[in-house]
Amino acid sequence: MSIFKDLWWFFKQEKRSYLPGVFLLALVAFLELIPPRIVGLTVDYIAEGNLTSDLIWKLMLILLGTAIIVYILRYLWRIMIFGPSVRLARLLRNNLYEHFTKMSPSFYQRRRVGDLMAHSTNDLQAIQQTAGVGVLTLVDSLMTGGFVLIAMATMISWKLTLICLIPLPIMALATNFYGSLLHKTFHKAQAAFSSLNDKVQESVNGVKVIKTFGQEKEEINEFEKQAEDVVKKNVTVARIDSLFDPTIGLIIGISFFLALAFGSHYVLQGELTIGELISFTTYLGLLIWPMLAFGWLFNIVERGRASYDRVSALLKEEVDIKDVDSPKKEVPTGDIIYNVDTFTYPTEDEALLKDIKFELRQGETLGVVGKTGSGKTTLLKILLREFDGIQGNITIGSRSIHQYSLDALRKAIGYVPQDHFLFSATIADNIAFAVPDASFEDIINAARLANIHDDIIGFTDGYQTMVGERGVSLSGGQKQRLSIARALLMNPEVLILDDSLSAVDAKTEESILLALKENRQGKTTIITSHRLSAIGHAHLILVLDNGNVVQKGTHDELMEEDGWYRDMYHRQQLESLVEHGG
Repeated sequence: MSIFKDLWWFFKQEKRSYLPGVFLLALVAFLELIPPRIVGLTVDYIAEGNLTSDLIWKLMLILLGTAIIVYILRYLWRIMIFGPSVRLARLLRNNLYEHFTKMSPSFYQRRRVGDLMAHSTNDLQAIQQTAGVGVLTLVDSLMTGGFVLIAMATMISWKLTLICLIPLPIMALATNFYGSLLHKTFHKAQAAFSSLNDKVQESVNGVKVIKTFGQEKEEINEFEKQAEDVVKKNVTVARIDSLFDPTIGLIIGISFFLALAFGSHYVLQGELTIGELISFTTYLGLLIWPMLAFGWLFNIVERGRASYDRVSALLKEEVDIKDVDSPKKEVPTGDIIYNVDTFTYPTEDEALLKDIKFELRQGETLGVVGKTGSGKTTLLKILLREFDGIQGNITIGSRSIHQYSLDALRKAIGYVPQDHFLFSATIADNIAFAVPDASFEDIINAARLANIHDDIIGFTDGYQTMVGERGVSLSGGQKQRLSIARALLMNPEVLILDDSLSAVDAKTEESILLALKENRQGKTTIITSHRLSAIGHAHLILVLDNGNVVQKGTHDELMEEDGWYRDMYHRQQLESLVEHGG
């Protein structure tokens, strides 16, 4: 029952709903004592020959009035108890979503998307059940059971009541044992569902690759194995769950046997009337629900306990990237200076970047080139503060990037990553993602700068064309240019293109670069690329190798040096010549 203790903060927050709901539950439990007593009295009146038509009408009106009042009260307590449970699910779901948006990339390297989705769906549903049906079951079973036992003991026979309660300790021990088993197995079942969820999400996203390599059967087999594991673990949960009702039914049957055996004896001895015995057995029938409810309660509570533990563990994970105390809220602007001795990823032992030192004046363009894995993207990510932990410093406008708030820092930067993510929305909405209130004219201008406008107007619905999940309906070059348009619409102080022109042809690349040069006067641009033609115009070019700056200078200066840059430039020029039939 510790789950109720953990949720106490929410119960206090929603006390204006829960307290009246609990009171109405208690009132319903009390009113339910009236019909069995009326039935018993009616039997005794018949046996004694004292039943009159007036008395029958009076008793019938009492039963009818009780039924109507109970009907109304049951409607009200459902609103007061189930309503807050829905609000709890919404609150936790919002907290999870907000937590996800604060976490750094290292968090998503450790956690699978399918697992996070399972936390936000199945686990929250189990917690909602605990705060709704769980509270109802606990209060109703205690109230109904308590009132019924008091009525049986005070109004009929305390001796017969004690006799019928003899089997109850056995039920308490059994349900406690089942509850412990249920907690362990349900936790494993939820984990299995998370893995299956992740598999489905991964397979749907990668369906093109699966079909291209003809791996449909293998993927189906793998899915079936995981689905079978989910079924197996949930069947184990169901087997334990199925023990509750038979156990409780057996205990109730024993109690009825004791009631009839000893009750009949008391009737023959004159200690009870037939009507009182009928009332007693009817009250005993009312105890069936509290007993079954206790079994059901253990089921709900243990599921809620396991799910709440999973969600709490997720929410307790520390945010890696935080603002300093009293950060600067203004958007940074000015020269960018890297003075980084080393940078090491949190999960790695070796430094990926070493001795990165250069100055980029405001309004200039920086080109970053190098072999795959040389550290180009990492150089950009530490500027964005996707990762902290650098030895050294990076400043913008003579102030460390750590002194700015994360919101202000990232408002200054328009980032076009290698992996171009587009949302399942219209093309216009995708371009305006970072500036939702942008005018349609501004959206078109950004598309023109990114050289994607002509493609868009060629679509059936133009800018209102639905992109499809992750831009599945677009080519690689179109996705790249839409991502560039999205960043350009921000008109950022710093525009970062992380190998974002790789999927466009040389003519389109030249057009985009020329548009950037003409429209970003006074704004800083950083471009990483494998094609040297994309950074030949840069004011400063860095050549990275194994996390080190091995060459630095302008295009002309690097062409005069004997090194990687000149060799690669000549090689790419030769490749271009061959492609054009030279």
